[in-house]
Amino acid sequence: MAVGKRILVVDDTAFMRFKLKAILEKGGHVVVGEATNGQEGVEKCALLRPDLVTLDVNMPDMDGLAALKLMKEQCPEVAVVMITAMGRQEIVMDAMMAGASDFIVKPFEDEKVARAIAQLTS
Repeated sequence: MAVGKRILVVDDTAFMRFKLKAILEKGGHVVVGEATNGQEGVEKCALLRPDLVTLDVNMPDMDGLAALKLMKEQCPEVAVVMITAMGRQEIVMDAMMAGASDFIVKPFEDEKVARAIAQLTS
């Protein structure tokens, strides 16, 4: 099995952070931090230097697309998986063009998240 990665979870919903953390830890990864909005996520990404970030699109203060662009400027090596309830094509395209590694639409199955993370961390 591959060595677990260091992951930052960014989502404004406590339940979603809890659920993602449980999936990631079950997969052998270490959640090094959590953030409740894009601005906090950008700051924690720069500070913690995770291998991967799960990033919600719709959040207060700074949305996920704006946060993604700043994260990729500050930490170009970080893989970012966007997570959203809205799988609109233009959002997916904007995120991928800004450097997102993958895109997961809520509600998601635990196995789908685990597979997406495994593909990016192998």
